[in-house]
Amino acid sequence: MDVLHDVFGDRQLVSFKCPGCGLHHTLSVGPSDRPRWDWNGSMERPTFSPSILASMPWGQGKVPKVCHSFVRDGQIEFLGDCTHALAGKTVALAPYDPTVTAPAWA
Repeated sequence: MDVLHDVFGDRQLVSFKCPGCGLHHTLSVGPSDRPRWDWNGSMERPTFSPSILASMPWGQGKVPKVCHSFVRDGQIEFLGDCTHALAGKTVALAPYDPTVTAPAWA
């Protein structure tokens, strides 16, 4: 089952729901896109390079949220600088479900 969503149906922009931060990470994988991630082309067991870094500032006085990972062979490897509970852990990407919306970080 696919863990990625092909955003426009042309395999240039793909998205997955992150089990760490709960957000959808969307990556440009087209040959002329910038920034661009290398991708193995698999919708079921994707590998991306380089790492994926999402940093979300939440206004004055709030600590920024960080989600930093590698995706390799359908597994997401969370790096130690993540601010969520899966920091330092590796978990499988779940099948993509477009009906699930991402919660906002509090």
